[in-house]
Amino acid sequence: MALPIKEQLKFWGIAMLVVLVLLWALGNVMLPFVLGAAIAYLLDPVADRLQRLGLSRVLAVSIITLVALLIFVVLILLVVPSLINQTSALINTAPELFARLQSWLTARFPELIEPDSMIRQQLGAIGETIQARGGELVNGLLNSARSLVSIIILLVIVPVVAFYLLLDWDNMIAKIDGLLPRDHIAVVRQLARDIDHTLASFLRGQGTVCLILGTFYAVSLMLAGLNFGLIVGFIAGVITFIPYVGALVGGVLAIGLALFQFWGIDGETTNWLRIGIVGAIFATGQFLEGNVLTPKLVGSSVGLHPVWLIFALSVFGSLFGFVGMLVAVPLAAIIGVVARYGIARYKDSLLFQGQSKDL
Repeated sequence: MALPIKEQLKFWGIAMLVVLVLLWALGNVMLPFVLGAAIAYLLDPVADRLQRLGLSRVLAVSIITLVALLIFVVLILLVVPSLINQTSALINTAPELFARLQSWLTARFPELIEPDSMIRQQLGAIGETIQARGGELVNGLLNSARSLVSIIILLVIVPVVAFYLLLDWDNMIAKIDGLLPRDHIAVVRQLARDIDHTLASFLRGQGTVCLILGTFYAVSLMLAGLNFGLIVGFIAGVITFIPYVGALVGGVLAIGLALFQFWGIDGETTNWLRIGIVGAIFATGQFLEGNVLTPKLVGSSVGLHPVWLIFALSVFGSLFGFVGMLVAVPLAAIIGVVARYGIARYKDSLLFQGQSKDL
């Protein structure tokens, strides 16, 4: 005899509440395990493919680990220092950028920028605030990165957790499948397949899109001679997972910096070609994203609306901090799949169709 629906809802409700409480109470402790699980999930298809080529699971995971560590070391030695230096330089240059904006507005719209006007004062205050707060943020991140705990998490715990989870991933999935309630096993398996499809399409596909576009923007902007091109490309790439937002934010930031760098002031000639190249870079990136990368790597059936993603990131980040932001996308995908299943069941029910269904 099956457990009554009311009792099932009570059981799963309590289980969900326990998970949320643990996530809230053990957020910092769970961080390396969440990161390790995410890495293992993303790399599991690679390990499976190596196994199909004839390698053992241990050898496949070992090769993946060595390659990942090599890439990580290269990034630490080559990319991260430049990224940090450009971020610090951009923050320190903020007052000068806003001062040049004042000069540009004063020259072209003198009636709007009086010497003692509110606009002039606010522009100066914004630049000084960015410099002060941004400097504090960078110093805090640097101090945190130098701490012993952060180094241990980054260099030891996360790779070890990812290695062992990746090594036993298929066995863990099989054991979890063996614990599913028998009365609902078909439905749970179908929901799990839908969730895996959504996560795989979004995390693996969209992550690849972000990496490709971020690299394209950074390299292209640096070749175009734009100061802070690396940090602009990094920002645009990171937030590309929200459609149009990455290109919009990165494009506005890049074109704004290009205007300050190449706009002629005090008799200098404006370099319209450089400004146009910067704009063309983001137009090209947006074209590639919409017509090549996203259709090929992500597909059109992911089902994660940008507004839903922003809402999930805001809510889980506010409640559970950085760990909440890490699990926001997977939880948003799970909630979305379950919600679509519930809506489909509702549309098949008498509650939606009424008595006319039997007529």
